[in-house]
Amino acid sequence: MAGAGRRGSGRTRGGGTDTQRRRTSRPAKKELIPVLAGIAREVDDAVQRTPTRPGVRTKFQVVALLVREERARAMADTTLTQAKRSEQLKRLDGVATQLARIAARDQTLLALLAEDAKVSDAAHAYKASVMRAGGMEPPDEPEPEPAAPPTPQPGAEKRVVPQSVLSRRLANPFLAPDYEGAAQRVVAKPRRLAGWELLEPLFRSFEDASPGAPACMTLPEPRHVPTPPGRELMPHQSQVVAAAGRGHRTFLLADEPGLGKTAQALLAAQAADAFPLLVVAPNVVKTNWAHEVGLWTPLRQATVVHGDGEQVDAFADVVIVNYDILDRHAGWLGDHGFRGMVVDEAHFIKNTGSQRSRHVLEISERIRARTARPLLMALTGTPLINDIEDFRAIWQFLGWIDATKPLGSLLTSLEDTGLTPADRGFSAAARSSVVEMGIVRRRKTDVAKDIPARRVADLPVELDGAVGRSIRAAEAALAQRLVGRYRAAVEARGTDVLGVDPELARRVAAAELKDSSSKANGENVFTMVRRIGQAKAGLAADYAAQLARNVGKVVFFAKHVDVMDHAEKTFAERGISYTSIRGDQTPRARAKAVAAFTEDPEVQIVVCSLMAAGVGLNLQVASNLVLAELSWTDAEQTQAIDRIHRIGQEEPVTAWRVIAAQTIDARIAELIDSKSGLAARALDGASEDDSVGSHDVQLDALVGLLTDALAAEDAAGDPVIAAARSPRARMRGPLGG
Repeated sequence: MAGAGRRGSGRTRGGGTDTQRRRTSRPAKKELIPVLAGIAREVDDAVQRTPTRPGVRTKFQVVALLVREERARAMADTTLTQAKRSEQLKRLDGVATQLARIAARDQTLLALLAEDAKVSDAAHAYKASVMRAGGMEPPDEPEPEPAAPPTPQPGAEKRVVPQSVLSRRLANPFLAPDYEGAAQRVVAKPRRLAGWELLEPLFRSFEDASPGAPACMTLPEPRHVPTPPGRELMPHQSQVVAAAGRGHRTFLLADEPGLGKTAQALLAAQAADAFPLLVVAPNVVKTNWAHEVGLWTPLRQATVVHGDGEQVDAFADVVIVNYDILDRHAGWLGDHGFRGMVVDEAHFIKNTGSQRSRHVLEISERIRARTARPLLMALTGTPLINDIEDFRAIWQFLGWIDATKPLGSLLTSLEDTGLTPADRGFSAAARSSVVEMGIVRRRKTDVAKDIPARRVADLPVELDGAVGRSIRAAEAALAQRLVGRYRAAVEARGTDVLGVDPELARRVAAAELKDSSSKANGENVFTMVRRIGQAKAGLAADYAAQLARNVGKVVFFAKHVDVMDHAEKTFAERGISYTSIRGDQTPRARAKAVAAFTEDPEVQIVVCSLMAAGVGLNLQVASNLVLAELSWTDAEQTQAIDRIHRIGQEEPVTAWRVIAAQTIDARIAELIDSKSGLAARALDGASEDDSVGSHDVQLDALVGLLTDALAAEDAAGDPVIAAARSPRARMRGPLGG
């Protein structure tokens, strides 16, 4: 009893049994679902007071993650009765419904629910604290894995550094620091727009734009721009140059083909002092870029990168490289110290996941990191209203956006509108903000008064590889045959000839031309020109395909059937609808082909025989024409152009003449122009000398080939020049030691 009394006494003093004391000291059982419901209510209150702050977004994401995990755990828990599982799922659905109402108020929160949504370190930490508050022990954090070696850039295993680049680095090991515009590097921080998804509304602002919405930034009034003798900018071109001179540094130059984007880019670089300048272009136009540098900025040296760049001049002012070899050169190009970068046919980088896009974006990012305010220009003739999503990579190249949000000046401009994507006027204001970043779009009809009614624009291309070497070797062999004939004629005459006898050279060329016309086999001027046409076929078709993408309907002229076949194969591979007009067609088939091109909007290109389609057709539904092969007379060329330059044509006409550089093709083009008075490349409708025939051009082309070869031989035979050129003289040096 005493023991019992003592136990009873213990109960009285302690207010209860030991078991009772243990129960009162144990905390109440914690549950996660009520904790989640409480946090959801906090988020709901906070979202109603816009803007949604980052901390609130983190809470929303963590609650959603835990609801998802708890639901999966309840479904997989075999110890729960069906009734208990149903009750738990019902309570979780209540929290999920609350989250859905929250997301309806701020739809940017929906991105946090995606399976691939990024969970920040702060969210991981908050998730652990919520689980502890709900009576759950968060899982242990995995041990950090050893740092993996950095992932090499795409194509890094192929990258090369040309010897000339190494020499330039040794000559100038330190790039001059660029302090100009350092404030531009300060990253703009969103204030009112924090938490809003902005990129999709920006893209939609172009797709949903009302008719007549501006597609061109505010440009200065046209003014005189200093140009080389014989060259003059058109007013619309000078506006872009003036804008660059005033300090604008990013342009999406989307003028239609034929409005002189190349000249605008080069003179804008001149005005912005953006040299050295990098130009990335399709292979078919990179030789033309070097040609244009010589025309518009003759004091600047251009170099074209071929293959691994063995011949590149790293000290040049303008470095031109094509997309196809960018993977090999992206490394040194990013570190070269460029102050400007031009991307021609910029729609080539529309796929942000492609290697060419990644290389372009990598180089531009490194240029922006080295130069505070580089000149960045994207050139494309593709209309802005089509597939605006394709311009995502272009905007990234220009530094207007990154992968997720607007940057710098664009973000500041959007903040200054005072609007959010939920406001009625945001779309128009956002579109205007992007356009004023540097979008320039003019159509031919907009500036028709600036440009000739019709003109020929030469497009020099370089014949690479074995085919190009073979053609140049054949041309050299033909020149040597002419020289042999000339030397034999001089010896037969028995008298010394000082210099080159023009009359004798013309007789030798005439004899060669007569033999070439009578021979069925063997290399001669006609077979060589045909081979050049075959070699140009792919390049000409490639350019025609680009034009069709940019401006719609294009007429493609060629002389030979195999060139037409090659072009049609290229168009078929590109998925471009085309039709053909050939000499072996019946009148009914020809009429059907013409109707398909002029009436069917899906048919973008008509492939025409220069002889069969050069007369009697009306193809004025197009205003752009590609001459893949040269004719022997200006009359044939003019007749072809007149298929689209006819009464009723409302747009200026441009004929793009594809010329193989550094071959007899270029000489023939010059002869046609000189004999027809097309010195300024602008046509006035008729040849000045209709008596000039194909025989004259063929003869003069051979005379020029012979004269150049004789001049080269004479220079090589000069004792002073020969001594300077000899390997022994080069080894001795200037003092002969």
